[in-house]
Amino acid sequence: MNSPGDVLGIISRGDADTRAELARLTGMARSTVAQRVDTLIAHGIVEERESGASTGGRPPRVLRLNTESNCVLGVDLGATHCRVALMDIGGAVLADTEAPLHITEGPEHVLSHIDDRMHELLAASGRPLSAVKAIGIGVPGPVEFATGRPVNPPIMPGWHEYPVPAYFTSRYPLEVLVDNDVNALALGEVRHGGTGADHLLFVKVGTGIGCGIIAGGRLHRGAQGSAGDIGHIRVPGADDAHCRCGNSGCLEAVAGGAALAARLREAGVPAADGRAVVELVSSGDPLAVRLVREAGRAIGDVLAGLVNFFNPEAIVVGGVLAAAHEPLLAGVREVIYQRSLPLATHRLTVIPAGTREAGGALGAGRLAIDHVLAPEQIDRALAAAQAAGATAAAP
Repeated sequence: MNSPGDVLGIISRGDADTRAELARLTGMARSTVAQRVDTLIAHGIVEERESGASTGGRPPRVLRLNTESNCVLGVDLGATHCRVALMDIGGAVLADTEAPLHITEGPEHVLSHIDDRMHELLAASGRPLSAVKAIGIGVPGPVEFATGRPVNPPIMPGWHEYPVPAYFTSRYPLEVLVDNDVNALALGEVRHGGTGADHLLFVKVGTGIGCGIIAGGRLHRGAQGSAGDIGHIRVPGADDAHCRCGNSGCLEAVAGGAALAARLREAGVPAADGRAVVELVSSGDPLAVRLVREAGRAIGDVLAGLVNFFNPEAIVVGGVLAAAHEPLLAGVREVIYQRSLPLATHRLTVIPAGTREAGGALGAGRLAIDHVLAPEQIDRALAAAQAAGATAAAP
């Protein structure tokens, strides 16, 4: 308690921005506060500047995160795109870029693309490579979060058990965190979407369907990182819908973008994928509108049980099909409010994502920032630096 990492947490949250406030808030002696703060300044994670405000005497000196010398990379990998955002550790986006990129091209090609974009964004923002402390990456498949390795990802051939972090850590002195893309979207929404909800379900409806869970303001991954995989919950009466996971009747096989596009093609309406479905809905195609509304009902049927179980404040819907949010959300709301308990839905909101296409990269960046600023991470880094200094000073 009250370690340098704890003190950094107080500064980063804005609970105190002067040494005197830190002493009052923590109860530590001023000499102890000075030691903690000086250590953080020497580590380069905190800086102290004159506030510019004066009541006649010497202007007070304020503490803040050193955002000039510390930044992270947030990466959102989709089936066919890659969005990369360079962010400072305060959460501000310094530069970002997006390009078409097929995840099926394999890890070496995709990760090389990320590497190249990182250098471009650093050059555009005038930051050195040494400023990058961590990279957060969201991928469209299951991930063992502790190791950062994808596990049997259905649409990512060649990625199974690939050591994604090692690709970067073998090249640069930084840390890499890899998570499922829906978890990154959920984190991006709760930090940047403006919902103000501490208990939230983020539902991504694209080619597949997934759910990110925010509980008490924190991302919930479950024991192995697979929490929220609602796309493979069985939909009653849909046994003829065969899923890519090998089972039948999965929600994804009934209401995902690929499934809706296939049903439109069977009816003679050209639709290559979920984006084409959205375009048809936007043009007023009655069959597309009806299918999306039905998909919303199927999703709502699954979510109704989750609402009763988890009691979220908000359900946020994102992904490709969320662009057709009027019929989709109408179907979701219809079933949730019909089948969930009144107390659970009393203050529940069901809304489209506020972060839109930027949410995945923002959330991945936040994943990296949270890791960099974690008290235990800071304390470990400081202890390692002190041990290295002691070794170097030894005769």
